[in-house]
Amino acid sequence: MNPIILIPARLAATRLPQKPLADIAGRPMIVHVWERAVASNVGEVVVACDSQAIFDAITKAGGRAVLTDPDLPSGSDRIWQALGRVDPDGRHDVIINVQGDMPTLDPSIIVQAAQLLSDPRVDIATLAAEITDLDEKTDPAVVKPVIAFDASGTKGRALYFSRSTVPSGEGALYHHIGIYAYRRKALAEFVGMVPSLLEKREKLEQLRALEANMRIDIAVVDAVPLGVDTPETLEKARKWHEQNK
Repeated sequence: MNPIILIPARLAATRLPQKPLADIAGRPMIVHVWERAVASNVGEVVVACDSQAIFDAITKAGGRAVLTDPDLPSGSDRIWQALGRVDPDGRHDVIINVQGDMPTLDPSIIVQAAQLLSDPRVDIATLAAEITDLDEKTDPAVVKPVIAFDASGTKGRALYFSRSTVPSGEGALYHHIGIYAYRRKALAEFVGMVPSLLEKREKLEQLRALEANMRIDIAVVDAVPLGVDTPETLEKARKWHEQNK
């Protein structure tokens, strides 16, 4: 495999405007995410951004960025457009989408996502962590995957994703982590599809792939990285970096 990591970033966030540029320990948040992606040593890292300000922040830090259309509807569309611009010859056969709002990301989990594609039957790989906070079990903002585990009990095939509390009954529930590793062919097919009925109902893009009979595998990791999308979570990220510098 020859992976590339693409980090979609846009300024037009509704709950936390200009969040990629939010200051954390003296640097923009997107720079922290870029550094953690580089530290994974999985492959080349490029930030796919919609503004010159993000582009400049990354290049100033020594990274690579590419400008994309600000009107693209999703992060998946943004990374597909960026891929065409940075790798038009198709050298990279695995594309890893790392969200630009995870400044506490453990680089090792990017490796775990990529490793799932060593199975040639897998089209898309992603991650989850067991829910330990009782409130998360019923929180619709926390996406829960339903996983058919293999014999190891640490990874398996995704059967469904929902904002509801699934599956019912006794047993662990899992918090989906929005990092995806795509085979290049799978990403091309995915962005070429129209949004599916279940995707629109649950407001979850990955259901488009499942409805199209694409295989998504999930690895379970120890913890969910902090996602920054409100002033409160931004403050948590700042405290985390202060404690871990």
